[in-house]
Amino acid sequence: MRTLFLLTLFSLFLYAQKPELFLLKAYHEDDNISSWYMSEKLDGIRAYWDGKHLISRSGNIFAAPEFFIKDFPHFALDGELWSKRGDFANIVSIVNKKKPHKAWRKLTYNIFEVPHNDGNLTTRLKKIQNYTKSPFIRVIKQIQIDSKEQLKRFQHKIESLGGEGVVVRDGSLPYYTGRTKNALKIKSYLDAECEVIGYNKGQGKYEGLVGSLSCRMDDLQVINIGSGLSDSLRNRPPSLGTIITFKYYGLTSKGKPRFPVFLRVREQR
Repeated sequence: MRTLFLLTLFSLFLYAQKPELFLLKAYHEDDNISSWYMSEKLDGIRAYWDGKHLISRSGNIFAAPEFFIKDFPHFALDGELWSKRGDFANIVSIVNKKKPHKAWRKLTYNIFEVPHNDGNLTTRLKKIQNYTKSPFIRVIKQIQIDSKEQLKRFQHKIESLGGEGVVVRDGSLPYYTGRTKNALKIKSYLDAECEVIGYNKGQGKYEGLVGSLSCRMDDLQVINIGSGLSDSLRNRPPSLGTIITFKYYGLTSKGKPRFPVFLRVREQR
């Protein structure tokens, strides 16, 4: 009975109700984004603060240390757990541990939305803009778009600094959730997800290791992804059934992703 009680308690600690979030669609050149707001797309881990816990997109509670969240506000927030550009693998390793630990001091919680509040985007963000109680909370700067040329310059600057890309949002709307054309992501490359279904043997310097991953996409196409795999991943590749994210540069004449490059294992929490 005691073991059952502890397992139940542990389960309650790990899981929460899956939060309803707004999600991004891909930007297209003909999209009208006049007077929208743009910001850097941080390459971190999405986290929803419900007033008590930091919760992942899939509804799992992050084991955030007390020192990290003790001065967070009582109202809901939506943002990104992040450290610096190009540090995604390290961020994942920090937040995926099942017990609180001091490496969380390397992270900040970067806010781009204050859910369930009235007003437009800038009005909602004002509720947290001047919040100084927590040293770990940041608010992502939102810049109003004057022209597409300004947007392109901003994107080039972010990507030249090693950033992932840009988010543009219609800041005039009240709070909403779901995937709509009111929030878009802009990158120099496209990305997608696929399921690892097999391994291909390496040749030459990769002999004895995995040369590429055989992956199945949502439309059931099978592609091979070798570029972007580190030596450690070639030695210990993602297990079968794992969902990975890859980037690519348009489609071939047969409709397959052109030049697919491994990016990361999809965040599972």
